[in-house]
Amino acid sequence: MPLGLDADLLEILACPAPDHGALRPGTPEDADAAALTCTVCGRRYPVTDGIPVLLLSEATGGPEQSAQG
Repeated sequence: MPLGLDADLLEILACPAPDHGALRPGTPEDADAAALTCTVCGRRYPVTDGIPVLLLSEATGGPEQSAQG
């Protein structure tokens, strides 16, 4: 399993944003990146030392950054 995350854990993790969705390993640019990407909003959450950091303040990408760019 990518990132060393348990498959059962990955199945129950979800994006903490109000428009939440399932998370998938990696990013659209790099499937092996140490991150989880929301399948709905596109936010990317880092995985540090095998621990997903599911804080909106730590997320990159998503609707806010698309609106700024």
